[in-house]
Amino acid sequence: MGTKSIRLDEDVYERIKAHKRENETFSEAIDRLTSEYSLLDFVGGYSDEDATRHRELLDDAEEEAVAERRERLERMGISSE
Repeated sequence: MGTKSIRLDEDVYERIKAHKRENETFSEAIDRLTSEYSLLDFVGGYSDEDATRHRELLDDAEEEAVAERRERLERMGISSE
């Protein structure tokens, strides 16, 4: 993949820099910030069934995380209560 040099106004550069993550290149930041998808694309697109399933998956993941945390604490001899 090749590269291109572009000129940016200082205010545009500063806005990108302000949104750039610590371990991210400017190219990666611009790619992320200009992605064709936005969270707004998903507004209203969730059915009640999807929302219920999503909630169930999140609840299951939380239960697993709590159980794993308790097991680790018990192995270290620390009470989880």
